[in-house]
Amino acid sequence: MDPKYSIAVYTILQRSEVSSNLARFDGIRYGNDRSFFGQEAKRRIMLGTYSLSAGYYDAYYTKAQKVRTLICQDFDRQFQKVDALIGPVSPTTALKVGASEGQAMFGEIQDMLVEPSSIAGLPGISIPCGFDKLGLPIGLQIIAPQKREDLVYQIAKLFEDNTDFHTQRPKL
Repeated sequence: MDPKYSIAVYTILQRSEVSSNLARFDGIRYGNDRSFFGQEAKRRIMLGTYSLSAGYYDAYYTKAQKVRTLICQDFDRQFQKVDALIGPVSPTTALKVGASEGQAMFGEIQDMLVEPSSIAGLPGISIPCGFDKLGLPIGLQIIAPQKREDLVYQIAKLFEDNTDFHTQRPKL
């Protein structure tokens, strides 16, 4: 579940899915063509199209799918030992609005701790669990085995029943 592998796998698979799914927007069936997409959507489409193109499909997409399988197997091994995984949502506390402007891969780095469970198709939830020295929120994620959404909700409710972080608002 090493996050450094998850970033690469998530980036390739997510961009490929975006490219594949948004290809249908050709201006004929839905009335709008791709010129209505924002810059980030266009970047994702371009990277996904590249990953899925002839000559690169096996080098990128197929390898990413194989690593995804290894990530799923790693989670399965962990869930043989524990009922759920609990940890931080991101490597930092919340950032001020606009902090990531102009940094294309910034979102991937901030999401590095939630991407592994997303890749594996696991249920998870992020809930507030405190505030840093600047008053910005800190997130806690709870991850459970596949088809155990009930466990995620039970743990989150138990945490919220015993704390009041979910009722507090950051000072912006």
